[in-house]
Order: sequence, then structure tokens, then C-alpha cells
Amino acid sequence: MSIATKSMHITAVGGNVFADLGFAPEEAAALQAESKRIISEKLAIKEALMTELAEWIDEKKLKQADAAQILGVTRPRVSDVIHKKSVKFTIDSLVDMLARTGKHVQLSVQ
Repeated sequence: MSIATKSMHITAVGGNVFADLGFAPEEAAALQAESKRIISEKLAIKEALMTELAEWIDEKKLKQADAAQILGVTRPRVSDVIHKKSVKFTIDSLVDMLARTGKHVQLSVQ
């Protein structure tokens, strides 16, 4: 049995999904700005964690395959860390990899 589905609307790239959902223009703009701020903060956290991992790999002079074994991931995942492909990782997965290096992540909220 298959279920037929149909998209009624697609928000254009660069569009405001909140406006498309029917929020008032001012509220849609505020919601979009807040979501962009949150995304930016999360990407900055991922970037910092990936930088720590890449520096650890460099300091230890590890080949990607050796780093992958220590970190408990595949070699292509190590390459993704080194090349800062942050969309491929969760903050949790990066923290787990750092823990395997013996490093401890501390959180500071301001």
C-alpha cells in the first residue's frame, strides 16, 4: 500500500519559512533572525570542536586512518573533521571524539 503525498508549497532558498507559515511580517522577520542566530552559534561550537580535533591529529602527527581508529570513526569521517564539514556532525559526536583523545570539553554560558 502506498500513500500519495503532494507538496503544497516550497519555501524558496533565502525565503522566510515563518512568513510562508502565515506569521505577521514583523514576527516572521524576528523568528527568522533568531533561528539564524541559533544556527550560527551551533556552527561556531562545531567549528571550535573540529579545530581542536584537527590540531590534536596534527600535533600527534597521525595519519587519518590511525586517527580514525583512535576516534572510533571511519577515515572519511576524519577527513570531514579536518576539512570542517560541520553539517555532517552533531556537537555530541564531536565531543565524544574529543573524549577519546583524552581531552575534556567544558561548557561556559554567558
